Amino acid sequence: MADKQRIETLLVHGVGAEGKSYGATVAPIYHTSTFDQESATSYGRFNYSRSANPTRDALERTLAALDGATRALAYPSGVAALDALSLLLAPGDEVVCSRDVYGGTYRLFAQSWRARGIVVHFVDATDDAAVENACSLRTRLIHAEALGNPLLSVCDVRALAQVAKRRGSLLSIDNTSLTPLNLKPLDLGADIVIHSATKYLSGHSDLTAGTLAVRDAALGERLAFHHNSMGSVLSPGDCALLSRSLATLAVRLERQQRNAEEFASRLHARWGSDTRADASRTSRVLHPSLSSHPGREVHLRQSSGHGAVVSWCTGDSERSARIAQGLKLFAVRVSFGSVSSSVSMPCFMSHLSVPQELSDFMPPRDLLRFSIGLEDVDDLWADLCQAIKSVDTGGAS
Repeated sequence: MADKQRIETLLVHGVGAEGKSYGATVAPIYHTSTFDQESATSYGRFNYSRSANPTRDALERTLAALDGATRALAYPSGVAALDALSLLLAPGDEVVCSRDVYGGTYRLFAQSWRARGIVVHFVDATDDAAVENACSLRTRLIHAEALGNPLLSVCDVRALAQVAKRRGSLLSIDNTSLTPLNLKPLDLGADIVIHSATKYLSGHSDLTAGTLAVRDAALGERLAFHHNSMGSVLSPGDCALLSRSLATLAVRLERQQRNAEEFASRLHARWGSDTRADASRTSRVLHPSLSSHPGREVHLRQSSGHGAVVSWCTGDSERSARIAQGLKLFAVRVSFGSVSSSVSMPCFMSHLSVPQELSDFMPPRDLLRFSIGLEDVDDLWADLCQAIKSVDTGGAS
């Protein structure tokens, strides 16, 4: 039945709501470490919650259906899900990774993975030829974000999948910014899709979680083995919280994206081409809904929505910091994707962990990353305007 339902219906009803008894509308949370067995010589379906738990099983089956996968796994964080990929690699193997990725991905790949003997190359993943040129006979994994963080660069997932196939590599796509509502990388040839469920899938700033999904059954079995043996599993309580959040994802994201498109359009019209007194301080607004976005053509070809993050390079890092600090509705936070709006300066926050030797890959110091929430967009716009006016007039009313 699940494969015949539209994604909005899957989000509301899920796939595996087991254990609903006494007519309960919501399945119980199985807060148990062990399960009584009927036999002393064989296991039942559930025996120990690290290996499997009904609450996590229901969530993972729903996640698999959303991504068009055969198997999905839930982890305590997005980074934990991403790190699971290293268990598919061996010392001496090589990875080609996009340059426009979360700062924690740089830290994980460039420091933790390299310490394990894995060689990592960072390239511009919007150029599939550059990705292929960076590959060698030892390349086992290509990794990119479908919509990069924080420059919102767009990689051609289908083209990267073809590169990976020619090179005999796996392709993993971090789809956090777009979610399965906007893009299904597995349908375009990716082998693995990853989400930081802390962001839109959860959407309420009350949960850290990560998910990983695959279409190939054998690959799923390998990852599931490591999931159990390493014990990096999402707790039953957090699984239930994430399942509840998924039910409202479609309506949340629809509103957030509509707000983001309007916010980006106004920002671009008002300050997008502001060169101020110095040409080196050119202002840029980044959002794939804008006709000026360099990846717009590819994005429209593979995605059905634009995400709800808007980035703005003001031309001056000090000005950016003062604007961020002058906002009242936008809280300063390191993450994005919540129902309430926020702002950050990635160079000083989420990307501060980028290793020194990769400093050339840091986001611009003047970049403001706006995570657009569910508020009225006119209120969000008024908040930004008052902050800019206060900065530009020196705080005078």
